Amino acid sequence: MTGSLRKLQCITMDVTGTLIAYKGKLGDYYCMAAKNVGLPCPDYERMHKGFKVAYNNMAKRFPCFGWNAKMDSKTWWRMCVQDSFIQAGYTYDDATFDKVFDRIYAAFGSTAPYILFPDAIPFVRWARSEGIVVGILSNSDSRYQDVILPALGLHQGSEWDFGIFSGTVGLEKPDPSMYELALRSAGNIPVANSLHIGDNFEKDYLPALSIGMKALLLDRFNTVEAKVWKEKGSTVLQNLLAIQKWIIQHENLHSSELVTNGSRHLQKEALPRNNCLRQ
Repeated sequence: MTGSLRKLQCITMDVTGTLIAYKGKLGDYYCMAAKNVGLPCPDYERMHKGFKVAYNNMAKRFPCFGWNAKMDSKTWWRMCVQDSFIQAGYTYDDATFDKVFDRIYAAFGSTAPYILFPDAIPFVRWARSEGIVVGILSNSDSRYQDVILPALGLHQGSEWDFGIFSGTVGLEKPDPSMYELALRSAGNIPVANSLHIGDNFEKDYLPALSIGMKALLLDRFNTVEAKVWKEKGSTVLQNLLAIQKWIIQHENLHSSELVTNGSRHLQKEALPRNNCLRQ
């Protein structure tokens, strides 16, 4: 580990919006799947809205992609996709829907809907080269861990050390327990020596702070929400390169404080016991 980084031992990271992003909107892929099996193309806006309603309903009924109900994630997604079409005003017979769903499920189990941010791999490799443990925290199912991240070039063991995925552990952000589990998985690293990076104030920033971790917010697209986050006192940066510079700056500051405090400590020990130095 270089001399610039002496305190930070673990970085946990959100995935979507932080390391990767969707190409287009989720509903677009639903519409394309219906069209590809010979159905009239659904209305895009209705599909976008239908998916949001269906997803929120499923997340409430069967949290963590059905983990608590002992439901496999593919069944969870099948119910969610079917309800998305129903919410948008489209109903298909079982045979037709199976064809539509198979295309959608296959698409989201591949790299097709995703794009990797160009600073993602350089950042995590830099962090690990400094001896920092890198963990992934994501409200996603196991396909992120097993298929999608590796296919995008983010491999466990070379780009990240461990992953906490809600569909495999039965926890979801913003539950602080997910962050506590991450630190145990990292080797019981102290919260004061840990940093979480994400793009959501409620799901990433607040729960990390609540257990004593440091936290940074990422705003890649100059959103209106980010202005509110800053007004609330959050540190908001635009990309992972800026976050890397922030980390180095603050770790250098910490190193300087260690040297200064160490010098003062030696001076204090040399003085009479009844003489107090303010540190």
